[in-house]
Amino acid sequence: MSNKYEKIENEISGQTQDRQPGFENEMNPKPIFDDENYKGSEKLKGKTALITGGDSGIGKAVAIAFAKEGANVAIAYLDEHEDAKETVKLIENYGVKALSIATDISDDENCEKLVEQVIGEFCQLNILVNNAGKQFPTKNFLEITPDQLQETFSTNIYSMFYLTQAALPHMSKGDTIVNTSSVTAYRGAPELIDYSATKGAITSFTRSLALNLVEKGIRVNAVAPGPIWTPLIPATFDAETVEKHGDSNPTGRRGQPAENAPAYVFLASNDSSYITGQTIHVDGGDFVGS
Repeated sequence: MSNKYEKIENEISGQTQDRQPGFENEMNPKPIFDDENYKGSEKLKGKTALITGGDSGIGKAVAIAFAKEGANVAIAYLDEHEDAKETVKLIENYGVKALSIATDISDDENCEKLVEQVIGEFCQLNILVNNAGKQFPTKNFLEITPDQLQETFSTNIYSMFYLTQAALPHMSKGDTIVNTSSVTAYRGAPELIDYSATKGAITSFTRSLALNLVEKGIRVNAVAPGPIWTPLIPATFDAETVEKHGDSNPTGRRGQPAENAPAYVFLASNDSSYITGQTIHVDGGDFVGS
């Protein structure tokens, strides 16, 4: 276990936020989004990436890793303006261009406008990372309301259809799509049934879209994170649950966003040229299976 990850785990105490998807600037300690030992090697030089939920958490870590690899990066976020401003600054520190766009991707028209803005700024789009998501813990299945179901599905999976449809006319052979699934799609989660259902849909979406686009030379893959220290955790759970988050993991701790980023770089780059329709599990051994 890396000392820095062990150290931050010991510093995390129970904390909550009152709304989703959460603010990274209110977390204490803040997640580790940048691994100083990760050195870029121009794997994405000349590429343009769009990352939803890119202001914080896993999206932020991916944005910084992409920047290290030479990609220009656009991040989409809801309204966490302070987090987004910091992320843009960090991206630009690596000598590439950055763009932040505040929008609600659960709306199809917003997704079309988002892609238009990216194309208007960078004139190309080579990597789409569908990462944004929400979750609403509900112990009693009968208490999952139609409104909650609609919000969860609209944000987590409908947005992937909308954004991908908007992006594809601008993508070509060699370009890539990476979706964020979850360990909950594979092992289930009794209090996150609607969320887990969307993540299962994302896995199937990834496999099917990969087959649909294979003749175009556009690869589609996914990453399925386990318990990761992101703003979504304190924005979702009570203080006691936040404190114990990741305790049952085989590693004995939760993961950090920076530990996910290399998987996204791998799937976005030519290193994974013979891989499509697959999911990389970054979960500390939380899920073992097919």
